[in-house]
Amino acid sequence: MNQELILRLFKTIEGEPQDDIVKVAGVIIESERQKGHHKLADRLNSILKRNVQSSQSLKGELKTIFGGSVSIPVDKRKNVPLATEVYRDDLRHEMILSKEIEAKISRIEKEFVARERLANFGLQPRKRILLYGSPGCGKSMAAERIAWNIGLPFLKVRFEAIVSSYLGESATNLTNIFAAVEHFPCVLLLDEFDFIAKSRDGKQDVGEMHRVVNILLNVLEDYKGEGIIIATTNLQGMLDKALFRRFDDIIEMPKPGHQEIAMILKATLATIKISRQVKFAEIAKQMDKFSSALIVKIANDAAKLAVIEGRNEVEEADFMNSLKENENYHQ
Repeated sequence: MNQELILRLFKTIEGEPQDDIVKVAGVIIESERQKGHHKLADRLNSILKRNVQSSQSLKGELKTIFGGSVSIPVDKRKNVPLATEVYRDDLRHEMILSKEIEAKISRIEKEFVARERLANFGLQPRKRILLYGSPGCGKSMAAERIAWNIGLPFLKVRFEAIVSSYLGESATNLTNIFAAVEHFPCVLLLDEFDFIAKSRDGKQDVGEMHRVVNILLNVLEDYKGEGIIIATTNLQGMLDKALFRRFDDIIEMPKPGHQEIAMILKATLATIKISRQVKFAEIAKQMDKFSSALIVKIANDAAKLAVIEGRNEVEEADFMNSLKENENYHQ
């Protein structure tokens, strides 16, 4: 089996040591070791051990991370953690951005690194960031990239766990997760946080969600932690206007321009040969206003077309066919 496929499979395995799936995983590890694939076996064993430990820790009231130095609070009724940790090895951090957006993201990273020097002058780095833009344009990836570059742990809030149908519990959950990271330097991602932060003027508003929005306003304003809070949304116009005043920086993540599109195509297909007849600049023009995610999908689909037809290089026709197949995804 392809090594990358095995690694992806092992990352999905959870359970107790006595569970059949965990035992089968152990057999696979031993089989790879007997084949002489010691590095792969060690890596698989590390992933399995980590996942089993995580599953066991969820049985308790709290899920500890990073050697037990901090605990992620859980929803007491559903007994699920209010945030999940994304391990450093799994962070997406290689991005192709326009010079303008690259400068803005880099500024956040540089300010954090220089936080002690800034403090000497009574200044604070940007700690509360709002990223907005169309789906698939790299908002969540930018948050992961920031965590990677500044070396902070990365936590992603689970809004499905935060929001409860019981009066008062949603606000309590939200308060608890912010309290947990107050003294723990990390990047806390509120991904698609319009899930709870829609305007209080909305006709569909209910009392409980109104209270949750108010709590969100307060915890954002009061956050004085050592890490960075990053919120993302696709629906800038529907957010409560009061929220915008709580952020230190608001950055639009636009769809890539022609130059960035060509660079994304080349980077995506870096491991496969491309025909000299392929003109990336011309193909990029046909992808005007496409999201980064869709561009990557089109490139991968073009490569698949070449591979399944037994060719060792991607041709222009593969891109054209892939574009045609994915035209319904472009909005």
